[in-house]
Amino acid sequence: MSSRRSQRDAARVVREQLARERRRRRTVWVSAAAVAVLVIAGLIGWGVWSSQRSDSFTTPPGANAPGTGIVTGGGPVTVDVYEDFLCPVCNQFEQSSGATLEQLASENKAKVVYHPVAYLNRFSTTEYSTRSSAASGCAAVGGKFREYAKALFAKQPPEGSAGLSDDELVDIGVGVGLDRGSFGGCVKEGTYKTWTEHVTEEASRSDVTGTPTILVNGQPLADRTPQGLTAAVAAAGK
Repeated sequence: MSSRRSQRDAARVVREQLARERRRRRTVWVSAAAVAVLVIAGLIGWGVWSSQRSDSFTTPPGANAPGTGIVTGGGPVTVDVYEDFLCPVCNQFEQSSGATLEQLASENKAKVVYHPVAYLNRFSTTEYSTRSSAASGCAAVGGKFREYAKALFAKQPPEGSAGLSDDELVDIGVGVGLDRGSFGGCVKEGTYKTWTEHVTEEASRSDVTGTPTILVNGQPLADRTPQGLTAAVAAAGK
């Protein structure tokens, strides 16, 4: 009798151990499945978010194919100009070599691509870099991108300030011949802020770390004087 009871007890212990093992396995599989579902959901969510970020920007007229800059001219040499309208050194480059860029473009010696990035928002209390870049996109709609860009540099606010107000940005546009109604609406609605984000993100991905950055056929321009710029374009075109 004692032997049979011992056998039954031993069998019960084995059954309980097996049951516990089955429960443990079920828990492991359920946890693994839950983790897999979360990972898949996360990847899907990231993919949707990523695709929306890359595709949900409005490109102004005159932009290049990837939508990263406004193109002037059509020469065999490409000059990329990365500039921030709050950047004092960009202003200096515009004053010294801006006319040379325009001449190279008008003579079809160079295709000049202007990339108005928003790197210096931290030096403005109102994200002026973003607002001014987006406003330049609005100016491109009216065919006045370069005229407006030059006017922005001429009225450049100091770093650390609030920057120009939207009303002032509109007034500058009207001053270069843009329509107050359509241009003003575009500026105040922030139509091209998503474009500015795209231009800035793509510049960063291309290892552009500061402004101004000038590339001639992809090579950094060392001498930013009019003579240096002209010589670099001539050399690249040979």
